[in-house]
Amino acid sequence: MARILVIDDERSIRSTLKEILEYEGYQMDEAPDGMTALELAGKEKYDVILCDIKMPQMDGIEVLDRLLVMNDTPVVMISGHGNIETAVDAIKRGAYDYIAKPLDLNRLLITIRNAMEKGSLLKETRVLKRKVSRTYEMIGESEPMLQIRTMIEKVAPTDARVLITGSNGTGKELVARWLHEFSNRCEGPFVEVNCAAIPGELIESVLFGHEKGSFTSAIKQRKGDFEQASGGTLFLDEIGDMSLAAQAKVLRALQENKIMRVGGEKDIPVDVRVIAATNKNLVEEIEKRNFREDLYHRLSVILIHVPTLNERAEDIPLLANHFINDICESQGKPLLTFTDDAIKALQDIIWTGNIRELRNVVERLAILCDGQITAADVERYARPLSKG
Repeated sequence: MARILVIDDERSIRSTLKEILEYEGYQMDEAPDGMTALELAGKEKYDVILCDIKMPQMDGIEVLDRLLVMNDTPVVMISGHGNIETAVDAIKRGAYDYIAKPLDLNRLLITIRNAMEKGSLLKETRVLKRKVSRTYEMIGESEPMLQIRTMIEKVAPTDARVLITGSNGTGKELVARWLHEFSNRCEGPFVEVNCAAIPGELIESVLFGHEKGSFTSAIKQRKGDFEQASGGTLFLDEIGDMSLAAQAKVLRALQENKIMRVGGEKDIPVDVRVIAATNKNLVEEIEKRNFREDLYHRLSVILIHVPTLNERAEDIPLLANHFINDICESQGKPLLTFTDDAIKALQDIIWTGNIRELRNVVERLAILCDGQITAADVERYARPLSKG
């Protein structure tokens, strides 16, 4: 049941609103003055707050200012003494809406419903932001991770191109995202392209776009990822799997800061920072003539190598506890903990799938175990390929 707080020094107004709102299925609390209202708002969670403007001791505008500092519950201002200037001032300060007395019942109920929808959207947005923040959190205090953080702090504010190397599942994308988040382009887009997942005949269309009719299925014009990332960061993941033809066009784009759509006839300027990643040894790929040496040198202004999980085994306790907390929260399960011998068992595993594999194992343990997770549980459910 939605909960509403009504702040008004007139008892008759509070009584009338209580009768109306409870009839409509809302639960209502009331406050005769600003101080009482602030005390209630500090203790209880409300879906909407209705606040009178003209009140003794503390007027509604001051109450509004304090409420907005406390939380983001939508506040609807009501007054029988207001004017356009008062309404505009209230809205500018952050009020959801302003309704003049005598109150129009239909408008009041519609405003409350709309304010509640806005409040729900804000809550959903906060949840999503927390999830995104947790997803891209960089966990670890080992020496290799500290070195990577230091490198990110130095490199991110520049527009230098970065080549990130490391095995599958080590967190190369995470490094790329942090380079973007700490850059001067953080307000711009972050566009990721998995070069290994796109067929060779489509990669040029994906990267550079195409004009309508340039090939059989090109039924309309499409902007490529270089254009979509303009003003931000383009992350070319698994670039070692890109075809030589596409490599040549990427090299031109990096050299000239402009691209041409497939089937197009004019150059299009782009302003994009390119970060690339690969699990391959590109020097060996160059010797095999699978990768262009000139593109390698364009991409590798800065090299960041992400270590395997076994090379940073001292981070496993932090990672395992982070994952178990995150998984239990997302699944609505009581929090599970690891015994010391369980952590030691996790550290003894050879993690061929690195952090990605560790997270999968922790999720499996979270589903199948209760209370504390022991070394026996790890032995039973982790099923490592081999042990160190």
